[in-house]
This record gives sequence, structure tokens and C-alpha cells, in this order.
Amino acid sequence: MDLSPLPAPSEHSRRVFLKRSLAVSASVAVLGELPRLAEAAEPLSQRYPDPLIKVLDDSFLELRLFNASVERLATGLRWAEGPVWVGDGRYLLLSDIPNNRIVRWDEVTDSLSVYRENSNFSNGMCRDRQGRLLVCEGSTTSSEGRRITRTEHNGSITVLADSFDGKPFNSPNDIVCKRDGSVWFSDPPFQTGNNYEGHKITPTQPHGVYRINGDSGQVTRVIDDLNGPNGLCFSPDEKTLYVVEGRAKPNRLIWAIEVNDDGTLGARRKHIEGLDYAALDGIKCDQSGNLWCGWGGNGDPKADLEKLDGVRVFNPQGKAIGHISLPERCPNLCFGGREGNRLFMAGSHSIYALFVNTRDASFG
Repeated sequence: MDLSPLPAPSEHSRRVFLKRSLAVSASVAVLGELPRLAEAAEPLSQRYPDPLIKVLDDSFLELRLFNASVERLATGLRWAEGPVWVGDGRYLLLSDIPNNRIVRWDEVTDSLSVYRENSNFSNGMCRDRQGRLLVCEGSTTSSEGRRITRTEHNGSITVLADSFDGKPFNSPNDIVCKRDGSVWFSDPPFQTGNNYEGHKITPTQPHGVYRINGDSGQVTRVIDDLNGPNGLCFSPDEKTLYVVEGRAKPNRLIWAIEVNDDGTLGARRKHIEGLDYAALDGIKCDQSGNLWCGWGGNGDPKADLEKLDGVRVFNPQGKAIGHISLPERCPNLCFGGREGNRLFMAGSHSIYALFVNTRDASFG
């Protein structure tokens, strides 16, 4: 082995090294000045199985992955709502309602950025059968809002509905698209009572759920007798519509309602009741018919928020089988990721995720 000293670097090599070092230092300095809205995925617990994933019935073990943790993806939001996964772009969109914007979490770069400013205080979102973004705009930025819009592939925005019987909507909240192309959305008055999530107005419509015909665009009110209709989703066969009654008394409810072939609704039954001061919000149905429900306290001071905050899972018969505990309330959630088996949870201030052993009912 030759242990003789290496030749001294030339003046040219020293200049090249110095130039490269300065360039790297400058890049680091610039990057350091950028606002960091997200950090790398952070497990809330280092243990397996994750103690935050609580098994309330043995059937939940089939949905839980033994070595998957609840992870926090990003934080710094004021009230996160309406998450929707965009698989062809590998990113998640969410409404940050009080900040009047839609944000984007990118799976590739693990970063959070602003997708749309002045989003008319957007709330629920989904994609239609052509992959276009549908948005519930819950209030107004200037002279627009309180409407359902579709973002076309070229970025332009089409208004699908902004009124019914000549009167504007209250504050469109949640939205889902059926396989026949029809669009269903709830319209409670939740964003009309303050200047935080929109602008304070006097509602002129009853609390309703509406259907937009996928072919004609005709808007029909299908429900007008629930107190604060909120989250919506369909069963895997789309023969049942699940609707959260967000202001039901004494406890919040989920109704299971028959869907007729002509788009009208039939018989309804009480499916889930939010006991122990629980608040139900956004809901999603998986491929086996289980309901994954955003969960938290209903505002009663007796509510045990540490016990309630997170996601409650119910089987098709309405029995609670699992609970995912979060350090904050979970208004809404969706499935996504490359295989459709990643549950994204919009917390009050943060975005969480958990890999599970199921997919959304509409996957594929």
C-alpha cells in the first residue's frame, strides 16, 4: 500500500471547491428563509401496535395493520376540512376555512403549500367521474360564493349550482359524486353565523341536501327536514345514502336512507347515534361497508375530548368496532395513497395519516 503523501491541491481545484462550497451555503441560507409549513411524517407513538389505534371489537383487527402508526404530516392550519386525494398528482387537497384557502400536501416532497387563495371559504371537496375537482364554497370572498363549483382540467372554474328556487344556498358543506355522475351536497347554515368561516348572513333556505343531475344539471332538493345535515357518503352498492344530522337533539345522528333508481330517496332509519357528547362530522364508507367517522366533542363541557377526538369506525350494522385517537378533533377524512389504503385525517390544526387494511368504497 502506498502511504506517501498526496500531492497538494492545485490553485484551480481550490477555487472550484471554494465556489461550490459558497454555492451550497447560499442555497442553504435561502432555503432556511422559506416558511416551513410541513415536516417529515412524524409518528405520534413509537410503539407497535400503535396504542392510539383502539380495538373496540375483534373484527377491527382485520382493518388494522399491526405495524402502521398514526403520523402527523403537517400542521399550522386553523380549521381543516374536506380532504380529497388526487392520485394522478400524488397530493392531498384540504380546505383551511378561516384562512379562506385550499392547501396541498404533496406526497413526493412531503411539503404543504397553498393550492388556491380566496377559495370562497371552501369546505367539502371531491372529484367527479372525470377527475375534476368539485368544491363546496361555503361563503363569499367578494361577490361570489355559497355555490358548487367544478375546476376544469385547464384550471377554469364552472359554477354547477348557486341557488335553488331563486334563493342562494346557505353554506354548502359536504359533497359526493355518484357513479351515474350525479353530485350530492349538504347545505346547513354552519358558516352563516360568524365572520370567521365566512361572512355573517341571514339564511334563506331550509337546511337541505341537494342532488345535481349528472346529465341535465338540474338541481333537486332531496332532504329538507334534518337539523344541520353535514357529512355524506354512499354505501358500496350506492343503494344507501348516509347523512350526518349535525344538530340533532339530544345527540347527533347518522341516517341510512334508501336511494331509488330515479335519484329520489326512500325510507330512512337511524344508523348511528353520537353518545357521550360526541360530535359527528365527515364520514367515509370503505369497501366492506364500514363507516369511518370524524369524531370529537359536541361542545358540552362534560365531553371527554381526550377520549372522543379522532376517528370512530362502525361496522355495517352500526356497531362501533374501532377508534383512532388524535390529539385534536377530526372534522373530516378520506382514503388515498398509491394503493388507496391510506387514511388521511383532517384535524382541527393538522393533517394526520394512517395506513389501514381497506380502501374507499369507490376505489378503482
